Amino acid sequence: MAVIGITPSNRLNDYLESVRRAGGEPKVLSMHDPPSLDGLDGILFTGGGDVDPAHYDTTRHPNTQEPDAARDAYELELAKLALAKGTPLLAVCRGVQVLNVAAGGTLVQDIPTELSQALAHQVDSPPYAIAHEVWVTPGSALQRVMREQLTDGDVLQVNSRHHQAVAHAAAGFSIAATAPDGVVEAIERPDARFCIGVQWHPENFWRTGEFRSLFEEFVKAAEG
Repeated sequence: MAVIGITPSNRLNDYLESVRRAGGEPKVLSMHDPPSLDGLDGILFTGGGDVDPAHYDTTRHPNTQEPDAARDAYELELAKLALAKGTPLLAVCRGVQVLNVAAGGTLVQDIPTELSQALAHQVDSPPYAIAHEVWVTPGSALQRVMREQLTDGDVLQVNSRHHQAVAHAAAGFSIAATAPDGVVEAIERPDARFCIGVQWHPENFWRTGEFRSLFEEFVKAAEG
């Protein structure tokens, strides 16, 4: 059984259940320990607060949250280790932002004030409430993994709780999905065994299974 390291989060239960139902063994990581891949077959980067824009050489926007320096340092180093080793990765919300910054990409710090005519990307309740659709890139790994859930071959209905997003995807990554307003909703590393980051929260759907295949393919890749 693949051991999936899960980064600390205030809302862990849905991540844990999603991994278990996909056949993996979740292990919550501790920021009190140095970042390490020892004993882990895959890494799941969870949601949370904003990444300090200093990590991508940008001045802090007034609406950017106070950064958690310890979490930033821990997760960015863990992501770099996993990318270097080729460890299967699934990144969610803040997680996709961490992944992109760790690989050298940049972020939109505040969608409502930086992008005109943006959709509502912060629909908080209930956590599985559908906020908008995303358009999945044809030929992407995300399209392959989610093919049975797609409408018209490239449309997914997703929830949304974020005010930041990928601006410029890091070198070696491609955009795997966008919202109708142009916001990047997923990135992936095409040459990786499994490396996908999504801006929505697929873990919230473990009861109904809309994104079970995403977790199943992730765990399968981690099993080797």
